[in-house]
Amino acid sequence: VQLQASGGGLVQTGGSLRLSCAASGRPFSTLGMGWFRQAPGKGRGFVAAISWNGDKTNYADSLKGRFTISRDDAKNTAYLQTGSLIPEDTAVYYCAADLGGWGTGISDDYDYWGQGTQVTVSS
Repeated sequence: VQLQASGGGLVQTGGSLRLSCAASGRPFSTLGMGWFRQAPGKGRGFVAAISWNGDKTNYADSLKGRFTISRDDAKNTAYLQTGSLIPEDTAVYYCAADLGGWGTGISDDYDYWGQGTQVTVSS
């Protein structure tokens, strides 16, 4: 599975970005998809995930209400809509694919990773 993340950029506090993750190589509709992020000097942390059929979504507790994960199987793409961004959201955002289809919050459950897209929130 190849994953291509895009949509990052520089945004002011309070702004929003929609990140995209285009997948290829396996039937997208069978994949659980997740987003993780890594801030400078910190480890990679869970952001959000969605199951293979879109019925189940998971979010990091601190991000509920500001971020929304979705998927469009016709476009083989997962999305992360971010909102009310703050400087602490500055990080490289990675998308990942779970062959098991569940889309968990555990990075070890994911089999493939994209290259990451930088999100920078200015104060």
